[in-house]
Amino acid sequence: MAAVTGTQPVSSRVGVAARADRVAADLLPAYFALVMATGIVSLAASVQGFAGLAQGMFWANVVFFAALWAFTLLRLVRHWARLKADLSSHARGVGFFTAVPATCVLGTQALLIQHASAAAWGLWFAGLALWLLVTYTIFTALTVKAEKPPLEQGLNGGWLVSVVATQSVSVLASQLSSHTGESREAMLFAALIFWLGGAMLYVWIISLIFYRYTFFPFKPSDLAPPYWINMGAMAISTLAGATLLLSGSESSVLSGLLPFVRGATLLFWATATWWIPMLVILGVWRHIIQKFPLRYDPLYWGAVFPLGMYSVATARMHAALELRFLGVVPMLFFYVAMAAWLAAFIGLCHRLIVGRAVTS
Repeated sequence: MAAVTGTQPVSSRVGVAARADRVAADLLPAYFALVMATGIVSLAASVQGFAGLAQGMFWANVVFFAALWAFTLLRLVRHWARLKADLSSHARGVGFFTAVPATCVLGTQALLIQHASAAAWGLWFAGLALWLLVTYTIFTALTVKAEKPPLEQGLNGGWLVSVVATQSVSVLASQLSSHTGESREAMLFAALIFWLGGAMLYVWIISLIFYRYTFFPFKPSDLAPPYWINMGAMAISTLAGATLLLSGSESSVLSGLLPFVRGATLLFWATATWWIPMLVILGVWRHIIQKFPLRYDPLYWGAVFPLGMYSVATARMHAALELRFLGVVPMLFFYVAMAAWLAAFIGLCHRLIVGRAVTS
């Protein structure tokens, strides 16, 4: 008879622990894009009036967030060498930035869907601390690294998650500004600074990405899903600008800058919109013309997020600038994002089931 502790056999518990350890060892730094994608689709559902769906996805996101942090901490303790190697990798290191928008998007969910301002504040401070830690750790590690890969090997769309991280701090700061009392102006100033800094970071990185697109050979395998962040980084910049306009219309900090904020917000939305047909065309080239197999990859969550973000950003810009003729766009992209989320979630479930069957 198998030895048992309580009602669960020891061998079964050891097997679960071994599988958890393997998951932690192989955990992709960018896997927090799962939380980013789930959170923004939940917020898009809320904007479109699907309150029950938004609530359900919020609680699912809490589970995803907790599980990913548990595996990350396990990796930190048990597989430090692998985590350290990822930190100094040009291809994988930027994936750590996903933890920042994951935290801030969950904070926005808590604030707007659950009306839990205390939780939102806690998540904003956590997101801010993570932004400081990840930004200066990753960029310092990549700068001082002795051996560096060629541009075409080390650069991908995932680098723009650093922009998404910066803008996510701005968005939540703007949203929390109405809950600060005497500190409202300071929060709006912080939101403004992060918004401007994120925009400048986008200019630096997208210049390199566009250069890589047009002057280096491009294979189907090179067109990874995170290239959709080309659009998503501008979409969240649009959301950050629109949120500043909606939150700071009577602010002394923003009053003289409102025309600039309006113009820049529209510029960011136009840039995000420009990217959509380009990315669709490249996707057709990759999967239909070049016949690159379409199978589940954790990086696809980085493609779901921009679709949901474009829906929410357009809705907020529509409200801030009173562009009523854009009203159908957020709804259309909500359905596209929801379909993409379901496809990725089915792929994740299949991966978990098949992986469990293989290791059983």
